[in-house]
Amino acid sequence: MKLVNHYIISLLTLVGSVTQVAGQQQKPNVVLIYVDDLGYGDLGSYGATKLNTPNLDALASEGIRFTNGHATAATCTPSRYSLMTGNYPFRQTGTGILPGDAKLIIPQDKITLPKVFKDAGYQTAVIGKWHLGLGDQVDKDWNGSIKPGPLEVGYDYSFIFPATADRVPTVFLENHHVLGVNKADPIMVSYNKKVGSEPTGKENPELLKMKNSLNHGHDNTIVNGIGRIGWMSGGKEAKWVDEELTLTFADKAIRFIQDHYQKPFFLTYNATEPHVPRMPATMFKGKSGLGYRGDAILQLDYTVGQLVKTLKDNKVYENTIIIFSSDNGPVLDDGYDDGAVSQLNGHNPFGPYSGGKYSAFEAGTRVPFIISWPKMIKKGTTSDALVCQVDLLSSFASFLNVKYPKGEAVDSENTWRSFMGKDLVGRSYLIKASGTLSVLKDNYKYIKAGKGAKRNSLVNIELGNDEVDQLYDLRTDKGEKINIAKNNPEKVNELKAILEKEMNK
Repeated sequence: MKLVNHYIISLLTLVGSVTQVAGQQQKPNVVLIYVDDLGYGDLGSYGATKLNTPNLDALASEGIRFTNGHATAATCTPSRYSLMTGNYPFRQTGTGILPGDAKLIIPQDKITLPKVFKDAGYQTAVIGKWHLGLGDQVDKDWNGSIKPGPLEVGYDYSFIFPATADRVPTVFLENHHVLGVNKADPIMVSYNKKVGSEPTGKENPELLKMKNSLNHGHDNTIVNGIGRIGWMSGGKEAKWVDEELTLTFADKAIRFIQDHYQKPFFLTYNATEPHVPRMPATMFKGKSGLGYRGDAILQLDYTVGQLVKTLKDNKVYENTIIIFSSDNGPVLDDGYDDGAVSQLNGHNPFGPYSGGKYSAFEAGTRVPFIISWPKMIKKGTTSDALVCQVDLLSSFASFLNVKYPKGEAVDSENTWRSFMGKDLVGRSYLIKASGTLSVLKDNYKYIKAGKGAKRNSLVNIELGNDEVDQLYDLRTDKGEKINIAKNNPEKVNELKAILEKEMNK
């Protein structure tokens, strides 16, 4: 009898284990493809006719395409901060565009998007651009262990570059260490003064293979024939080559999928395109007819196709959620003479909206937003629901039954039903921080009065600032040309009250 009981107990234990494993396998993989400076009108699925983006258009046709999807800010660091923390960027100081030597701005003791997945048993990785700071101070030894960083805020593996491609240090960082460090050629970085004897764009413009076009600070240390922001010396073997950046990141992402597809994984792929300096691989140069910016978008589209192919080859595509969006809207000439303006050829990256990167107007934060999950989302869905990247944290936490303390991720709302195409309304309102603050509700847009410049003359973008309150009806005025605040005081007061409430939360 004891042997029989032991056999039954063992069998029940085995069945329970198999059920648990099967349950784990039912969790969808999640791939977040977060791109840099891509505009609402840059994809064929969003109206582009001069650019061919078949892989991204296929992703949209196989899932849900949002027409009212947003980043929280019109520049990269604050948007990425919101994505990671579930908080609007104005809730923490130091969330503006960071230099390449900044310290980590993501709290280590609070919930983050990757921690949601890690707590749910996922394997987590980030590959590509970071730009959220590293270490616990500005001065750091780039030749040793650099932490805290991605591993301390929820990722199991990271392969990144520290800031942006136009800022030093131009190196790869795998987990806590820079690749290719040589003690005989130590890396030094400064954003205050020149270090070492490397040539600079200001002193040696004849060495540049891509000329600077604006006073953006791209005249410091030259790397790979391109002037950067900030100064760097040493690390000759560690410096990456711009034309190889995307191919390197894509290879790492593909390998991660191949090595981890048997268990649920969360992969953040932070693409560099089409941020400056735009220096695509040779196979894409000249292919778009729209200068290097267009070529970079073709490169991005190709990379997305390779990631999708890898998921399909490993038979996990059907149960993988792919989220595609951009950290902010587009900019053409952002400091380098790369043909973005002279070879625009009728392409309109801004779609029907005004502004762009740096702007409070809609083109600054309304961006492509696509979610694909073949197993669950109806193909070819278009949604006007108001959704935001800040809501990914709460939505996935709800879906995966992950709890986090009250008072954390306070701005992240559970919009899971909208993400799945079941709710076509979404958020009731959204606060956006792009220089000045704005509120979007029921297709009305309120922009708080401020004294900032009305136009960024360097990049030729309207910033949306004005000394009076602004109100626009986006149903009839997508370009935000007619300020109706004066004739609609009740609506202005309603949206202003929402903003004040959120500011005092």
